[in-house]
Amino acid sequence: MRTVVAAALADAVAVVVFCTAGRRSHAEGLTVAGIAGTSWPFLVGALVGWLAVRGWRRPRAIVPTGLVVWVATVVVGMLLRAVTGQGVAAAFWVVATLSTAALLLGWRLAAALTSRRRGDGRAEPVVL
Repeated sequence: MRTVVAAALADAVAVVVFCTAGRRSHAEGLTVAGIAGTSWPFLVGALVGWLAVRGWRRPRAIVPTGLVVWVATVVVGMLLRAVTGQGVAAAFWVVATLSTAALLLGWRLAAALTSRRRGDGRAEPVVL
């Protein structure tokens, strides 16, 4: 259960880091309300991904969990931004896709490599 909570928190932190970096790069305020307003569509997307793939079964797996959570984060997040009148420019799709891939898949890869190096057997398979 600890692994599930830690993985869900890692995904949420990754999304908030992405959104905070984006707000900063566009000189938008780094207030809690501003970050929450930017983050919520992507956090909902991540939740949809977790539910779709049943992420609690293999929370640290890159495939399928990480891949599904990543795609859902971007697609659902952008759809929610579109229906709420927020920006969804093509360049933003590219940046969001690449950035969230690095963050959502990256921590899983780092966890797998660290677990294998330690030999503790906690690493989940990276592929199906």
